[in-house]
Amino acid sequence: MLKIVRSRIVLLVGVLALSVGQNGFAAASNPRPLVSPELLKHARLKILWENELPIKKNESLGQLLMLDNRIYAISSQNYMVSLNKKNGNIIFGRTIAPADLPIAEFKIYGNELLSVDGSKLIQFDANTGMELKTMDAGFSIVCPAACNSSYIYLGGVDKRLHVLRADDRVQMFEVAAENESLITSIAAEDNYVVFATAAGNIISIAPDKPIRLWQFDASKAIAGPIVREGFSLFFASKDTNVYRVDVVGLPERRRLIWKHQTAAVLEEAPRVTQGIIYQHVPRKGLTAIDKGTGALLWLVPGGVDLLTEAGSKAYVITKMRTLVVMDNVKAKKLYTVNFAGVSKHISNITDENIYIADDRGRTACLQPIE
Repeated sequence: MLKIVRSRIVLLVGVLALSVGQNGFAAASNPRPLVSPELLKHARLKILWENELPIKKNESLGQLLMLDNRIYAISSQNYMVSLNKKNGNIIFGRTIAPADLPIAEFKIYGNELLSVDGSKLIQFDANTGMELKTMDAGFSIVCPAACNSSYIYLGGVDKRLHVLRADDRVQMFEVAAENESLITSIAAEDNYVVFATAAGNIISIAPDKPIRLWQFDASKAIAGPIVREGFSLFFASKDTNVYRVDVVGLPERRRLIWKHQTAAVLEEAPRVTQGIIYQHVPRKGLTAIDKGTGALLWLVPGGVDLLTEAGSKAYVITKMRTLVVMDNVKAKKLYTVNFAGVSKHISNITDENIYIADDRGRTACLQPIE
C-alpha cells in the first residue's frame, strides 16, 4: 500500500539546563579503580583513561552509549554527560529531559542526536546537548527514527512509514507493508532505505518516492535493527534464525546467503565485525558465527555481549559479570576475569578499546595488550 500525504508540522524549539561547557574538563585524575590493577594485568589489559561522572547520590547510571567519537552517559534522572572517547574528558553535562520521562534510543546524524518520545521527535546538538527542535508528528512513533540528508523516516503506530522532508518537516509520502504489520526498525542512507516489520518483512524502498524495490520475508518478527555492511544485510528474527542477505545488481535483487538457526527466540540485533557475527541467544549465551558461511564457531554460555575484538581475540561480557576472552582462530576460551563491579558496557566494533562503567558513574576505557 503506497500513498502520498502532505502536511505541515509546527516546530517547537526548547532550551534546556545549564551546560558544563563545550571545551570539556579533564578526566578525574585519581578515580577509584573500576577493575583492580591485578585483574587487569591477568586480563592483559591496560587503562587508557578513567573518570567519575558527576552523578548525584540519589541517581544511578542508566545508559552508556557510543555515537561517532563520543561517549554518552545518561543518568536515571536524565542527566547526560558527553565524553571524548580518546581521553575521557567531559565535553558537556546537561539535563535533557524531566527525571520521570523515559529516554528512547538515540541516533546520530551529522551533529544532531535524535530521540523519540511518544509522538515527538526531539533533536539535540551533539556538541552541547542543547535541544534544537521538537516536532509533534501527530501519531505515536513506535521505533527509533532514521534520516539522511534529505528526509526523516518515522514508523507510526498506524503501521505506516512516514517520510518527511528534512529541512521543513513536511510529510512527502507514507508507505506500509502489504500485510499491514507494525514497523520495528528503519535504516536509511542517501541512496538506501529499508524497514523491518513485526511480521518478519524486510522492505527496501526508494529514498525519495513510494516505490518498493524489493522485499525479503522471514517467518517471524525481525529482532532489533538491521545491520548493513556494504552489499550485505545482517539481522536476527524471532524465528530463531540469524540471516545474511546480499543486495546485488541493478535493479536491486536480494539473495539469501545463509541462515543460521539458534536455540532460542532472538531479541537483539547481531554485532557485525570484519569476519564474525556475534549473536546473543537468550538463556544460552553469546554465539560467534562465521560471516562468510554462517557456520557456528563457538558459544560462551551466559555471554550477553561483545565488548570488542582485538586481533584474533574476542572480549565477551557475561551475565555473571565476568570477562571471557576467546581465541577466534582456535575457537577456545583463553581466560576469564572478574568484572563484578561492571554494570554498564558498550559493544565497540570500531576499534579495539573496551568501555565499561558501574552504576555510580565510574567509567573506564581499557586497551588489550598483545
